[in-house]
Amino acid sequence: MTKTEALKKYFGFDSFRSFQEEAIEASLAGRDMLMILPTGGGKSLCYQLPALLKEGVTVVISPLIALMQDQIKALQDRGIEALMLSSVSSPDEQNRVYERIYNDGSLKFLYVAPERFASSRFLEMLSHIKIASFVIDEAHCVSEWGHEFRADYRKLHLLKERFSNVPIAAFTATATPKVADDIIHALRLHNPKLLKAKIFRDNLLLSVTKRVGNGYKQVESFVSQHKNESGIIYTFTRKESEKLAVYLQKKGYEALAYHAGLAAEVRSDVYNRFINDEARIIVATVAFGMGIDKSNIRYVVHMSLPKTIESYFQEVGRAGRDTLMSEALLLYNSADEVQKREFIKEIADENYRNNAYKKLDAMYTFAVSSACRHQYIAGYFGDHIEPCKSLCDNCTKEKQEQVDITRPALMLLSTIYRLRQNFGQNYVLDVARGSSSARILQNAHDRLTVYSVAKEYSKKQLEAVCERLFDLGAIVRGEHKVLRLTQKGVEILKTRQKLFIDKDRYTPQQIKSIHAEYETQQMEEYDIALFEELRSLRADVAKRNNIPAYIVFNDKTLKEMSIKHPKTKEEMLAVNGVGEVKFERYGKEFLALLLEKSAT
Repeated sequence: MTKTEALKKYFGFDSFRSFQEEAIEASLAGRDMLMILPTGGGKSLCYQLPALLKEGVTVVISPLIALMQDQIKALQDRGIEALMLSSVSSPDEQNRVYERIYNDGSLKFLYVAPERFASSRFLEMLSHIKIASFVIDEAHCVSEWGHEFRADYRKLHLLKERFSNVPIAAFTATATPKVADDIIHALRLHNPKLLKAKIFRDNLLLSVTKRVGNGYKQVESFVSQHKNESGIIYTFTRKESEKLAVYLQKKGYEALAYHAGLAAEVRSDVYNRFINDEARIIVATVAFGMGIDKSNIRYVVHMSLPKTIESYFQEVGRAGRDTLMSEALLLYNSADEVQKREFIKEIADENYRNNAYKKLDAMYTFAVSSACRHQYIAGYFGDHIEPCKSLCDNCTKEKQEQVDITRPALMLLSTIYRLRQNFGQNYVLDVARGSSSARILQNAHDRLTVYSVAKEYSKKQLEAVCERLFDLGAIVRGEHKVLRLTQKGVEILKTRQKLFIDKDRYTPQQIKSIHAEYETQQMEEYDIALFEELRSLRADVAKRNNIPAYIVFNDKTLKEMSIKHPKTKEEMLAVNGVGEVKFERYGKEFLALLLEKSAT
């Protein structure tokens, strides 16, 4: 069987997406590989397809049990034998898996967590079977410079020590050049094929806005424009996830909370209800979602500032895995950054702590930036792309009236300077606005010439001016949250350079989804009523087979069915996402419905 035949038979696709064929060729040639491909780019196929064409078992190392379970269900649904060894398996279940591995020549995939390699029994078993390759998913966890470093991943150098002739393929959605080099070095990859896609999602709309109060009304306005669509809302704390879920429930939304503090059976139930489209909205801490394979998530909302660009990009990447247009909204305020700096302060290792501060600074600058969001993210990961023009709030918003902020900006820069660059933002604003707080009086800062110099401006206006100064690179946060002038800030102060800000940055606007107008760019007009009937049938089929709905067929495939109205098996197989295996399992029911609708 050729790779294109396997692509159609097992996955239902007629052609490869960017980089997939190169990755498959490298795998078939037995080369080590590092692939950096944004979430939704089709990484799984890059190791699953070649495994079907190679002799032996492909061992997939993955950090989360839920992720492994999802991928195994999807493989088994395609008629491919896959098993998992995990900490939740009983001794009897583990023994049955070992028996299958030794005796079943049809097994193609074995999924394990990285800590499994600490087991001498497991390593002994691997030495007696034919291993096609090792696959390391979420490979950024290997690097101590990454955003989700895990010590068990760091120990995976033993793969090359114990199985030197077995190729290793490492995959991640996010890695700076420094992290990529660290992954290659830590895993001891030999002359690896490096495949790195541009860090750009052409079906993801990015928006950032200041949070007003707790942001509940803003998020309600946003989700109201995504009715009957699946979405994830990320909160900073467990308590907040529960409060917001209740708020949305009272407003009539199918929203459920998810966090690590819930009982395991509750988390499992919430996860399954979301995966099976029984609940539309998950309100969660970042404990939810790593590697989630649900393809029809249409939006991701962050209720506060993430810690890093890496985690932000990975989390928003959970939207639109089916390639249809999706949306990400970030709500923030300056207090978010201060709050997260307090957590970073507790990190013992100085190098790691300073690295965490730099990552947080980059995330805050992204939030306040007036530049193209996609271009900023790409630049962070070492890529250069042109401004997106139509895929972020900064590129799509109408030309704004410009407000001259030269005067308050110079006042704040002067205040920072007169305070010897030793105080944080709130203190600087309080001095500039003439606060008579005990701390200011105790420090005698009420005697400075800059004291109350900006009293005519509200605190919110001055916060907006501060954000513009961050955006321009005129100020930065130093150790202990203090504001410092950069060389550019000094030049602005000396030359009294004119500065402007978009008017809407002073007044938070009502949040409007920019999703709907792009839907038709992704796919011609589809039959909405027929799509809903196909979706209803999919839910029934999924329930009967005890699998998530998206494993049957994803939304993109159903929309294409509603456009093309296939009437024969051949026409059905021409629909993107319908392969021979899936047609035999489910396609006949969908074809019958389509024929029935064509006859009426």
